Amino acid sequence: MDTRLQLIECPRDAMQGWDSLIPTELKIRYLDSLLKVGFHSLDFGSFVSPRAIPQMADTREVIARINWQSSPTRLLAIIANLRGAEDAVAFEGIRYLGFPFSVSPTFQFRNTNSSIGESMTRLSEIQECCVKNGKELVVYLSMAFGNPYGDPYSEEDVLELARACKSLGIGIISLADTVGLATPAQVSNLAQMLIREMPDVVIGVHLHSSPAAWREKVEAAWNAGCRRFDGALGGFGGCPMAGNQLVGNMNTDWLIAYFREKNALPRMDEQALEESRAMVMELFR
Repeated sequence: MDTRLQLIECPRDAMQGWDSLIPTELKIRYLDSLLKVGFHSLDFGSFVSPRAIPQMADTREVIARINWQSSPTRLLAIIANLRGAEDAVAFEGIRYLGFPFSVSPTFQFRNTNSSIGESMTRLSEIQECCVKNGKELVVYLSMAFGNPYGDPYSEEDVLELARACKSLGIGIISLADTVGLATPAQVSNLAQMLIREMPDVVIGVHLHSSPAAWREKVEAAWNAGCRRFDGALGGFGGCPMAGNQLVGNMNTDWLIAYFREKNALPRMDEQALEESRAMVMELFR
């Protein structure tokens, strides 16, 4: 297992649920700033219906204009079906495609307008598309720690979905705490289960949290062996398809502080990080 920290910055997740449209020019300036910081990957946009996520309608223009060529940071785009995947793989700058696969049938239908079974078929088609075009697929197991809809839930359900993903050759799986329900014990148990059973798969966490509970969740994932962590500067965001009050993303500044204490933080451009922090306030006024 690769023991180096992978810090994933997720401005797409921060922006997608914001009420007022963020100007394309401002997005481009912000993403260009983030590309200088030194993150492993940048979840920058999505190829989904603009009716569903209006904030991401300009993703094609954004990737055509951001300065990804001079950055070692890899670009990740979210997709929900084969059509979105085919659109995304056409762009040289995109390294990863991210597919949200919910443990909750209710949320999967809200998020991708498909059942669990239909989504598994889509996932197989998307993985084939990625392999053919030299891209890597990241599966986000949404509602991995429970759901607010009353759908049945168990850790075994999560494990079964993860096994199905692995059987398709998917090498990156991220446990997503979509609405901030996870307890540190849940994070620890699930991460350990997957890492123990799938040592050749990168297991990450995409956590949402209030300021009061973030550290215990991060520590639980780290101690379980997770080395891939998603965050968003400012802690803004959440999935607008969840249908409940949004719980903010894990604030990247919290992650940076934690991993600096652990002497695990990769080298970062502090000036670019400060510029990005300042721009967060401009984006989310």
